[in-house]
Amino acid sequence: MSLKEMCKSLRLAYVAEIYESIPTESPEKFLMELFSMEMRLREEAKAQRFIKKAKFINNKSLDDYRWGNHIYFPKHLDKDELTSLNFVEHSQNVVLTGSPGTGKTHLAIGLGREACHKGYEVRFFRVSELVEQLNKAWRDGKLSSFHSRLESADLIILDEMGYIPLTKESAELLFHLITDWYERKSLIITSNLEFSQWNRIFGDARLTAALVDRVIHHAHILNFTGDSYRVTHALSKH
Repeated sequence: MSLKEMCKSLRLAYVAEIYESIPTESPEKFLMELFSMEMRLREEAKAQRFIKKAKFINNKSLDDYRWGNHIYFPKHLDKDELTSLNFVEHSQNVVLTGSPGTGKTHLAIGLGREACHKGYEVRFFRVSELVEQLNKAWRDGKLSSFHSRLESADLIILDEMGYIPLTKESAELLFHLITDWYERKSLIITSNLEFSQWNRIFGDARLTAALVDRVIHHAHILNFTGDSYRVTHALSKH
């Protein structure tokens, strides 16, 4: 049996390709370096699988995020605590509210991508697209199956909550989905509306109150102010 065949049998995905590149001082040090690299490459491959599965809409990350004074953190939270992702570990939520174009979606995706690198499963949805999928699953009698497909996710990002109002049926489907995740998964929600305006989205005061209660119960709420990056960047070209 060749070395590659043995590695395949032992499910050592990268050893056969990397062992020649590792300097040898002692058998123990060689194996430590070899297996450390194997583990690191496995983790990187796993992160890439999770990133693909999350279906982010762009390649934004925390590395290219522009932090600034336009982001108002709650007293108990700062940048380092947020990016440590402790909120995911404790099934807490993060809500990013403020004007369009101020960096909410970029930050949400950056946090989601970082979560993938830390071994968490993530799903990203524009709320309008999620509602379409929910309605289709309901019409096709596959709502339970749709819920089950999201069961393995640790973090779910709901982007652009409030950009379009929902029908009564759509609002109820979304409400039941978020209720199903309550205290079991973390949510990151971006919205251009304050909570007091969410009734515009759901059209039912009691349902809206119940939903907001679940969302903010274990939530860190960040408020974004200032002008749109996109508008400012466009105007600077003229």
